[in-house]
Amino acid sequence: MRICIATDAWFPQVNGVVRTLAATRERLEHLGHTVMLLSPDRFPSLPCPTYPEIRIAWGVWGAGPEIAAFRPDAVHIATEGPVGLATRSWCLASGVPFSTSFTTRFPEYLSLRLGMAPEFFYGYFSWFHSASSSVMVATPSLEEELRNRGFRNLRRWGRGVDAALFHPWTGSEAERHAFVASLLSGDDRDKTGGMEPPFLLYVGRVAAEKSLPDFLNLRHPGTKLVVGDGPDLETLRRNHPDARFLGVRNGQELARIYAASDVFVFPSRTDTFGIVLLEALASGVPVAARPVTGPRDILEQGSTGWLAEDLEEAVKRALLLERAACRDAALRSSWEACTEQFLDNLVPVGGVRMESLAS
Repeated sequence: MRICIATDAWFPQVNGVVRTLAATRERLEHLGHTVMLLSPDRFPSLPCPTYPEIRIAWGVWGAGPEIAAFRPDAVHIATEGPVGLATRSWCLASGVPFSTSFTTRFPEYLSLRLGMAPEFFYGYFSWFHSASSSVMVATPSLEEELRNRGFRNLRRWGRGVDAALFHPWTGSEAERHAFVASLLSGDDRDKTGGMEPPFLLYVGRVAAEKSLPDFLNLRHPGTKLVVGDGPDLETLRRNHPDARFLGVRNGQELARIYAASDVFVFPSRTDTFGIVLLEALASGVPVAARPVTGPRDILEQGSTGWLAEDLEEAVKRALLLERAACRDAALRSSWEACTEQFLDNLVPVGGVRMESLAS
């Protein structure tokens, strides 16, 4: 099958959408499918206001002929930005059916940054997905929420984890402590004397929508580790000198950071899933989080994590949980199964003649 995936989120961005699409494309190609990724790097772009790390594509209205020349058997639109909007417009004008996915709470993010109610923005997102024949969502609670907002044609598309890369710590306690200390640089390296377990870890964007101050203000004993980058990094680094900000880490190094931690803290109230939760569990690390969409769909209260509005209490309870149960739960989530779900949700182009559309 020839599959076109249109997305406004792609490398060098580091987020759940990009990681999901990268993992899905890899497994689709492994299964013998041909994938064209229509992403911002194909077009001129500008930095996003208030979030310059994200590039916004422009001049994307020529995307249609490129899609037609590819002659896809299915078109999936992963995001609602300029690339997604241009692809949607071309599909509708050409009579080509398509699927979409609601993967990010942009209405809530825009609300936080622009000071307007999320409902003001949901009108656009409801309109955007209204023409989709298959709207993919990651969790049951998100599906229910969107259905109550009037979204239709909802289908489930879960998430997975690379359980070979992310696995529990196998060394000694002394080696674990030494490894965490080795991650520090500059001024942080001079503060290793104050580093004591338990190690409380956060991995993700360092941005307002992640509610990171709620994590960084915790008074629980131990050392707070923050992995990631984003527009709030320097402000939070200045305001929280006791925390260790490790920047972006990937691959084996990221996997070892997970495994060396004692608890993963997820303060966000706005995520639709949270792949980092699965990565923590696969590493044998219990999770402390709020009882919101994402954590409440993934975590088993009192077994793999603790959900509470009081993050201090959630951390205290999560630290008592068995790490083996976390690993066992993560093994039930695979990217292979998620890719099969994705394929089942795609809408075939059918009898549309791409040759004539490309001319």
